[in-house]
Amino acid sequence: MTLFESARAVAGAGGTGAIDWDAVAEAAKAATDPGDLDLSEADAEAYAADVRDARRELRAVSGLDFDVPETAEIQNRHHWVDANVATFRRVFEPLDRRASYLPGVARSLNTATTAGALAFVSRHVLGQYDPLLLANTDEHALYFVHPNVVRAADSLDVAFPRFRRWIAFHEVTHAAEFGAAPWLADHLEDRLEAGVAALSDGDVEREAFADLHVAMTAVEGYAELLMDEAFDGEYADLRAKLDARRRGGSPLTKLVKRALGLQLKREQYERGRQFFEAVAGERGLAGASRVWDDPEFLPTDAELDAPERWLARVPRAE
Repeated sequence: MTLFESARAVAGAGGTGAIDWDAVAEAAKAATDPGDLDLSEADAEAYAADVRDARRELRAVSGLDFDVPETAEIQNRHHWVDANVATFRRVFEPLDRRASYLPGVARSLNTATTAGALAFVSRHVLGQYDPLLLANTDEHALYFVHPNVVRAADSLDVAFPRFRRWIAFHEVTHAAEFGAAPWLADHLEDRLEAGVAALSDGDVEREAFADLHVAMTAVEGYAELLMDEAFDGEYADLRAKLDARRRGGSPLTKLVKRALGLQLKREQYERGRQFFEAVAGERGLAGASRVWDDPEFLPTDAELDAPERWLARVPRAE
């Protein structure tokens, strides 16, 4: 498909909801090269081996008992778009249900904006742990966007097998977090539903979205800490290059990242990492892992910048 076909898909957005999700998927994929997914059996097994090794090392280092999805999906960019459109359909269903009054032009604009965002992210995302929020299932998923992993390894001048393994370890840390905190998925779902329900009524539930931001900052920050403890190799250069990648890009790319909120994602990594480094410096990794023992132990927004307040509030494990 071409960019013309992408525009045509948006122009033809139909339905009665706030967003035509079928048109979103069609337009996003039309605007994005799917990328090469020609893997040998050895390549596919290497991804699986990295995931198994990451689970073993992370369990050994953290003491957390958790599982990983039965199968890690090795995707191209179009596969990733389809998987995330399915998630967005679930998350925004209340908004669609209450938005039948929207005129067609608003629906087309929402559809175009969402398709553009997904197309952009699909060209940059490397891997994703998906807890399948609001899916009414205990299943979870793990994705690797192979064409992007290959391209990023090349652009960062890192050997592909080593870079692939680093990404696998990072995504499996998220499986560890959700496994350690059975309440975490429910917490995120509750905040998402509150935020979207308010939007569907024309309001902005700032507290719900602030809670989501704080929780995801904890998720990303702890993952960074755990990665440093568990990765079975040198990682300083990988960390530096990935940090530079998060900050980098052309002026246009930086503008788009900021418009899509991806700047917040980078801030979550950095702010969360600083919080957990301070906590672990005082109480070790086990002490830092207390955040997953109870929803009340998640840091507040203020505590993220003042870890000593969290240390004073949360008792040591018995």
